[in-house]
Amino acid sequence: MLSSSLQHHAHNLHTLLSPPHSLHSHLRKRYSKSCICAFAPSQESEVKVLILGATGRVGGSTASALSRLCPNVKLFLAGRNRVKGEELSTVIDGNTAFVEVDIDDKISLGKALHGKDIVIHAAGPFQRKEHCNVLELAIENKVAYIDVCDDLEYSQKTKALHEKAKAANVPAIITAGVYPGVSNVMAAELVRLIGPDEGRPEFMRFSYFTAGSGGAGPTILSTSFLLLGEDVLAYRRGEKVLLKPFTNGLIIDFGRGVGRRNVYLLNLPEVATAHEILGVPSVSARFGTAPVFWNWAMGAVANLVPSGFLKDKAKVQQLVGLADPLVRAIDGLVGECMSMRVDLETTSGKKSVGLFTHKKLSICVGIAVSAFVRAMIEGSTQPGVWYPEELDAMDIEARETFLERASEGTFNFVMNKSPWMIEQDPKQLGFGIYA
Repeated sequence: MLSSSLQHHAHNLHTLLSPPHSLHSHLRKRYSKSCICAFAPSQESEVKVLILGATGRVGGSTASALSRLCPNVKLFLAGRNRVKGEELSTVIDGNTAFVEVDIDDKISLGKALHGKDIVIHAAGPFQRKEHCNVLELAIENKVAYIDVCDDLEYSQKTKALHEKAKAANVPAIITAGVYPGVSNVMAAELVRLIGPDEGRPEFMRFSYFTAGSGGAGPTILSTSFLLLGEDVLAYRRGEKVLLKPFTNGLIIDFGRGVGRRNVYLLNLPEVATAHEILGVPSVSARFGTAPVFWNWAMGAVANLVPSGFLKDKAKVQQLVGLADPLVRAIDGLVGECMSMRVDLETTSGKKSVGLFTHKKLSICVGIAVSAFVRAMIEGSTQPGVWYPEELDAMDIEARETFLERASEGTFNFVMNKSPWMIEQDPKQLGFGIYA
């Protein structure tokens, strides 16, 4: 069950919303494809959403998406830069206000959380964070929680607060971005859709591609460099293995509009959750970028820079400062297309694929996070701390609607198809470049 404040909102929403055509009749009171978060003009209260890191690319994109998709939700845009925050408030059409917050200051953070219904933690990078202030204070203040964490260790720290959140009747969804996030739900659906005569899940591979930095700037650069300092967790036939980052490259076909791209191992939390929650014995995750020399550069950093340097956030930030101008210049040339492919193979040999491709990562990440927010408001999340693929984060009946919302604006989104149905055969031009 949701916290009492959200229960009240969810109950009113269920009453106000008209039923969609594509869902079964017993679900029509709960889910709508129209603006789920819209309240009637006479509504006495509104859902108050605090976005931490709102002045960053991910937080700002989330604020824009929620403002457009849920115009009657009250948005509190939180960050340390008041000038940037107030500028963002004026740019976003909707019911918004800026709140100056330092998430490392518990007093400042506690004041910002007071009286809110949901907090979205988008103040990354999450690598090397030593505390879970935001979730701890969200639980203390009875505020539902969503984060866009992409770090295995930090996600495990927040997951350790599960019983505390459950006892406080606070729902929380962690790693709820695009990848991880939407990719987790896609993986869960592929496993669920295995037919009775098709065996058990045996192998799963997550493959991600983003042109340049995906428009995300310094934050994703910091994340990438910090991940290059981590051993990569993978599973082989049920056994945990640790591998070197940005090795074991594969060429993956991301279908029309993207084609075949080189991807390399990275340490991402969906590997552990696909193994532990979905029961897949062999799991790995890989990432690649464009232009191709960025892959070469990341490989060189992983192999040549001492791991101690890459584990030091202060030193990594210095490295990011040096690389950022060049990255931004290249971004202007290559764009920010993103694609993710989830492959599943069963013990009977059946292969199925989920594919999600969008022209702009900076836009689709906000749409993805807003889809998690909307699912939570509708009452799909139980008290406790959940990864996206867990049933208590989002029940099976809600996943169809969630994926439809999260895939808004994609030019290639398919689920549960055979690999040959999405792959193409482009010509190789050399140096890992395809046309």
